[in-house]
Amino acid sequence: MNKPTTPTPHQDDYAAYIGIDWADQKHDVCLWAAGAGRVEHTVIEHTPEALADWVHGLRRRFGGRAVAVCLEQTRGALIYHLMQYEFIVLMPLAPKRLARYRESVTCGGAKDDPTDADLILDYLIKHRDRLRVWKPDDALTRQIGLLSEQRRKAVDLRTGLSNALRQQLKGYFPQVIAWLHDTVDNRLAADFLLKWPTLGDLQRAKPQTIRRFFYAHHSRRMDRIETVIEQIRDARPLTTDTAIVQASVMSVRTLARLLKDLADAIDGFDRRIGQLFATHPDAPIFQALPGAGKALAPRLLAAFGTDRDRLDSADPMQSYCGVAPVTQRSGRTCVVHRRWACSKFLRQTFHEFAKCSLPCCAWARAYYQQQRDKGKGHHTAIRAVAFKWIRIIFRCWKNRTPYDEATYLRSLRRRGSPIAALLPVNATDPPRGKPDA
Repeated sequence: MNKPTTPTPHQDDYAAYIGIDWADQKHDVCLWAAGAGRVEHTVIEHTPEALADWVHGLRRRFGGRAVAVCLEQTRGALIYHLMQYEFIVLMPLAPKRLARYRESVTCGGAKDDPTDADLILDYLIKHRDRLRVWKPDDALTRQIGLLSEQRRKAVDLRTGLSNALRQQLKGYFPQVIAWLHDTVDNRLAADFLLKWPTLGDLQRAKPQTIRRFFYAHHSRRMDRIETVIEQIRDARPLTTDTAIVQASVMSVRTLARLLKDLADAIDGFDRRIGQLFATHPDAPIFQALPGAGKALAPRLLAAFGTDRDRLDSADPMQSYCGVAPVTQRSGRTCVVHRRWACSKFLRQTFHEFAKCSLPCCAWARAYYQQQRDKGKGHHTAIRAVAFKWIRIIFRCWKNRTPYDEATYLRSLRRRGSPIAALLPVNATDPPRGKPDA
């Protein structure tokens, strides 16, 4: 492997350059002090005390001058610790980029932690112009972003548990799925199954008890309740095998309790995110976006952040979140496909927002339909809408101006956009109908 070379003059503003290959138990560190003739290697234990001692040693050694640190991480324990120190300049390196760089300088395919630390340092010194200094957003924005991601994980977990619960019920008590209106992931369903986990338990309950249960859970459609009660009376069990029924009941009760706790947790996330979002100075910009709502508006805010110098145009965001397609061209062959190397959470955020905007936004609905008429699939058309939305949101965010539908529609007509010809007569009203499934 090539050793780090002497830095070019524009790199002399850093007292030292450090490449770190991080791990759970220890971190391999490769340091090159400006003007030194050799590279230093060390290993740091992954404990707060060891990390603090190492950083304080850097401060004393280099007199508080800036130190460039490159590592394969933008979040995690190590970077959370290093971001506390003002003299450390963090420059994250994408793991895939390091892997490609390793392949370009070695032939055998070997990989080792100290060698990777050398490679990271080598990349930092030779290709620093390809790295971006990482500046974290303010604490409020980061908290909104982290809470939004955790909320989404809780929602995904709820989906997985509800699918497991549905599968268990299909094996011994399938009728209850229809009686719960095909929804088994809410509090009503959880309480229902905890109270009556089998058909026999339910049939022994009095009709008035069942009515009171639905009323207490704010389900008060009398015709629907009476239909359920009638069907319960005439229902027959799928199986009476004691082994199957008893084992399934234990699983159903466990899943119902977990789903009930998850419902409370998701409500807690919603309340906290709403409280924080309401105090954010950029909240009006994202609240004005049609279809964003209380869940997606905070996620969009966290996606753009507060550092307006970080983005010069919408292009980096379109690529980073996976909305912009990838073009592969070689000779006469040209292939355009979906981008895979991206932030999956941000891709989901913009995809969901673009879909939610269709019933609320005239031009988005028209543009979506235009893409479908060209033969594009549903998700491809949604990504095309998201691509345009990112450009619009970027400009609103950059100028600190909330989105205004009427202003944008006037701009479309003034520029003679083909979308303008597809808009309804009263284009400021939301289009009727729902997007295609």
